[in-house]
Amino acid sequence: RFFLIFILGFTIYYFLDFFYFKTIQNFSKSIFHSKAIAHVTAYTITLIPLIVTLKIIFPKRNIPDLFSLNKPMIQGFTLALTGTLPMLIGYLIHFKIIPTIHLETLFINTLSSAFFEEIIFRAFLIGILYRFTRLGFLSSVLSGSLLFAQVHLYQSQDLVELTEIFAITFLGSIFFAWAYIESKYNLWTAIFLHFFMNLYWEIFNVSENVSGNFYGNLYKFLSIAVLTVVIIYCKRKNKTPFEITGKSLFIKIKEIQS
Repeated sequence: RFFLIFILGFTIYYFLDFFYFKTIQNFSKSIFHSKAIAHVTAYTITLIPLIVTLKIIFPKRNIPDLFSLNKPMIQGFTLALTGTLPMLIGYLIHFKIIPTIHLETLFINTLSSAFFEEIIFRAFLIGILYRFTRLGFLSSVLSGSLLFAQVHLYQSQDLVELTEIFAITFLGSIFFAWAYIESKYNLWTAIFLHFFMNLYWEIFNVSENVSGNFYGNLYKFLSIAVLTVVIIYCKRKNKTPFEITGKSLFIKIKEIQS
């Protein structure tokens, strides 16, 4: 029953997003005369099937809890900012800030996209499966990461670039999921990590798409390494056990519910 409702709910969301997102966005823009508000409105409306799905499966739990938005925002912000400092410093050295920044476009490509994509892919599609079923980390993360990579393929028509974009976003999704789970299911860690990475990519003249270049990807990978070390250090300092271990990679030997 759980998986049937879960799959059905996500399928309804997917088709609503695929066929009507642009329509809702354009209609909202004609009313509010703002691309940013229209983007948020379209995402909010298309999220309704996911919210209904969770209320059917977990009628006694609130939505902020199920979407992991009830965790400390400052903690997630601090972890993400610290982890992405190599990107900020490296890009300041190797790239120029773009001369014209359109604030609404920047908002859409950074904060709005990061917030809603993390809710959809990390909190719902990956987090719900990992938190409330016997599926392990890799089993839970596979479908969500494949879809996350697929939705970024609009950025290029070149086969080589498409392969690079798919690989980078697929692996990035797995890392975001790991950071989210190991920071005590704090989705704000993944949201702000996504936000800062997108922000630096947008405000510096790095690349036209996520496939990037040598320095663009070098500092991105350094940021991932730094955040990994910070999370591991914090968990060991606080003597907090790791959520993802050899016993929870494919099928959790002992079911973990959060």
